[in-house]
Amino acid sequence: AAKDGNDRTAREQMALAAYEAGVCINNSSVTLVHGMSRPIGALFHVPHGISNAMLITECLRFALDGEGAEERFAKIAEEIGEAEKTDSPSCASKKFLGALERLTKTLEVPSLREYGIDLEKFAVSEEKMASDALASGSPANTRKAVIKEDIIAIYDRLRLA
Repeated sequence: AAKDGNDRTAREQMALAAYEAGVCINNSSVTLVHGMSRPIGALFHVPHGISNAMLITECLRFALDGEGAEERFAKIAEEIGEAEKTDSPSCASKKFLGALERLTKTLEVPSLREYGIDLEKFAVSEEKMASDALASGSPANTRKAVIKEDIIAIYDRLRLA
Protein backbone atom coordinates (compact mmCIF):
# COMPACT_ATOMS: atom_id res chain seq x y z
CA ALA A 1 0.00 0.00 0.00
CA ALA A 2 2.87 2.38 0.77
CA LYS A 3 4.64 1.59 -2.51
CA ASP A 4 1.52 1.78 -4.68
CA GLY A 5 -1.43 3.73 -3.37
CA ASN A 6 -3.52 2.44 -6.28
CA ASP A 7 -3.22 -1.18 -5.12
CA ARG A 8 -6.77 -1.72 -3.84
CA THR A 9 -6.02 -5.11 -2.30
CA ALA A 10 -3.08 -3.72 -0.34
CA ARG A 11 -5.15 -0.71 0.78
CA GLU A 12 -8.01 -2.99 1.89
CA GLN A 13 -5.55 -5.11 3.87
CA MET A 14 -4.09 -1.98 5.52
CA ALA A 15 -7.59 -0.77 6.41
CA LEU A 16 -8.34 -4.16 7.96
CA ALA A 17 -5.03 -4.07 9.87
CA ALA A 18 -5.79 -0.56 11.16
CA TYR A 19 -9.25 -1.69 12.28
CA GLU A 20 -7.83 -4.75 14.05
CA ALA A 21 -5.18 -2.61 15.74
CA GLY A 22 -7.91 -0.29 16.97
CA VAL A 23 -9.88 -3.22 18.38
CA CYS A 24 -6.76 -4.43 20.18
CA ILE A 25 -6.04 -1.00 21.65
CA ASN A 26 -9.66 -0.61 22.71
CA ASN A 27 -9.55 -3.94 24.55
CA SER A 28 -6.09 -3.74 26.09
CA SER A 29 -4.94 -0.10 26.30
CA VAL A 30 -1.66 1.37 25.10
CA THR A 31 1.89 1.44 26.43
CA LEU A 32 5.03 3.55 26.52
CA VAL A 33 5.16 4.52 22.84
CA HIS A 34 1.73 6.16 22.91
CA GLY A 35 2.43 7.99 26.15
CA MET A 36 5.66 9.34 24.72
CA SER A 37 4.20 10.28 21.35
CA ARG A 38 1.42 12.48 22.74
CA PRO A 39 3.76 15.20 24.06
CA ILE A 40 5.64 15.26 20.75
CA GLY A 41 2.35 15.93 19.02
CA ALA A 42 1.28 18.53 21.55
CA LEU A 43 4.53 20.50 21.57
CA PHE A 44 5.80 19.97 18.03
CA HIS A 45 2.58 19.33 16.07
CA VAL A 46 3.63 15.90 14.81
CA PRO A 47 0.67 13.65 13.89
CA HIS A 48 0.21 10.85 16.42
CA GLY A 49 0.85 8.05 13.92
CA ILE A 50 4.11 9.64 12.77
CA SER A 51 5.37 10.24 16.31
CA ASN A 52 4.49 6.65 17.22
CA ALA A 53 6.43 5.43 14.19
CA MET A 54 9.39 7.64 15.15
CA LEU A 55 9.44 6.11 18.65
CA ILE A 56 8.41 2.49 18.14
CA THR A 57 11.82 0.89 17.67
CA GLU A 58 13.43 2.66 20.63
CA CYS A 59 10.44 1.99 22.89
CA LEU A 60 10.42 -1.70 22.00
CA ARG A 61 14.20 -1.87 22.40
CA PHE A 62 13.67 -0.53 25.94
CA ALA A 63 10.84 -3.02 26.61
CA LEU A 64 12.94 -5.92 25.34
CA ASP A 65 14.59 -6.13 28.75
CA GLY A 66 11.18 -6.64 30.37
CA GLU A 67 9.87 -9.87 31.84
CA GLY A 68 9.09 -12.35 29.08
CA ALA A 69 9.60 -9.79 26.33
CA GLU A 70 12.49 -11.59 24.65
CA GLU A 71 10.37 -14.70 24.09
CA ARG A 72 7.43 -12.64 22.84
CA PHE A 73 9.56 -10.66 20.41
CA ALA A 74 11.21 -13.89 19.25
CA LYS A 75 7.77 -15.33 18.48
CA ILE A 76 6.89 -12.24 16.44
CA ALA A 77 10.19 -12.58 14.56
CA GLU A 78 9.31 -16.18 13.70
CA GLU A 79 5.78 -15.25 12.61
CA ILE A 80 7.02 -12.56 10.23
CA GLY A 81 9.71 -14.83 8.79
CA GLU A 82 12.71 -13.03 10.28
CA ALA A 83 13.81 -15.81 12.62
CA GLU A 84 13.90 -19.59 12.77
CA LYS A 85 12.59 -21.72 15.62
CA THR A 86 16.20 -22.76 16.19
CA ASP A 87 17.28 -19.16 16.90
CA SER A 88 17.74 -18.29 20.55
CA PRO A 89 15.16 -15.88 21.98
CA SER A 90 17.90 -13.26 22.26
CA CYS A 91 18.94 -13.65 18.62
CA ALA A 92 15.38 -13.80 17.30
CA SER A 93 14.22 -10.79 19.31
CA LYS A 94 17.11 -8.75 17.89
CA LYS A 95 16.11 -9.89 14.40
CA PHE A 96 12.61 -8.56 15.10
CA LEU A 97 13.99 -5.14 16.06
CA GLY A 98 16.16 -5.16 12.94
CA ALA A 99 13.12 -5.90 10.79
CA LEU A 100 11.21 -3.08 12.48
CA GLU A 101 14.07 -0.66 11.81
CA ARG A 102 14.12 -1.68 8.14
CA LEU A 103 10.35 -1.25 7.90
CA THR A 104 10.45 2.28 9.30
CA LYS A 105 13.19 3.14 6.81
CA THR A 106 11.22 1.59 3.92
CA LEU A 107 8.16 3.59 4.95
CA GLU A 108 10.33 6.70 5.15
CA VAL A 109 9.42 7.48 8.74
CA PRO A 110 11.22 10.77 9.33
CA SER A 111 13.65 11.47 12.13
CA LEU A 112 12.95 14.49 14.32
CA ARG A 113 15.47 16.46 12.27
CA GLU A 114 13.94 15.35 8.96
CA TYR A 115 10.51 16.35 10.23
CA GLY A 116 11.85 19.84 10.88
CA ILE A 117 11.79 19.81 14.68
CA ASP A 118 14.17 22.21 16.42
CA LEU A 119 16.40 19.73 18.25
CA GLU A 120 17.51 22.26 20.87
CA LYS A 121 13.89 23.05 21.71
CA PHE A 122 13.20 19.30 21.81
CA ALA A 123 16.08 18.76 24.27
CA VAL A 124 14.81 21.55 26.52
CA SER A 125 11.30 20.03 26.38
CA GLU A 126 12.31 16.45 27.24
CA GLU A 127 11.78 16.87 31.00
CA LYS A 128 8.22 18.17 30.53
CA MET A 129 7.44 15.61 27.83
CA ALA A 130 8.64 12.80 30.11
CA SER A 131 6.45 14.07 32.96
CA ASP A 132 3.47 14.34 30.61
CA ALA A 133 4.12 10.84 29.23
CA LEU A 134 4.16 9.36 32.73
CA ALA A 135 1.05 11.31 33.71
CA SER A 136 -0.81 9.80 30.74
CA GLY A 137 -0.66 6.40 32.45
CA SER A 138 0.35 4.62 29.26
CA PRO A 139 3.93 3.81 30.33
CA ALA A 140 2.54 1.89 33.33
CA ASN A 141 1.05 -0.65 30.89
CA THR A 142 4.53 -1.58 29.62
CA ARG A 143 5.82 -5.02 30.67
CA LYS A 144 8.84 -3.33 32.23
CA ALA A 145 8.72 -0.64 34.91
CA VAL A 146 9.27 2.79 33.39
CA ILE A 147 10.63 5.81 35.23
CA LYS A 148 11.05 9.38 34.07
CA GLU A 149 14.78 8.93 33.43
CA ASP A 150 14.04 6.01 31.09
CA ILE A 151 11.70 8.19 29.05
CA ILE A 152 14.22 11.02 28.88
CA ALA A 153 16.88 8.54 27.70
CA ILE A 154 14.57 7.32 24.92
CA TYR A 155 13.80 10.92 23.88
CA ASP A 156 17.57 11.56 23.84
CA ARG A 157 18.17 8.59 21.53
CA LEU A 158 15.39 9.80 19.25
CA ARG A 159 16.86 13.32 19.18
CA LEU A 160 20.39 12.12 18.51
CA ALA A 161 19.39 9.66 15.75
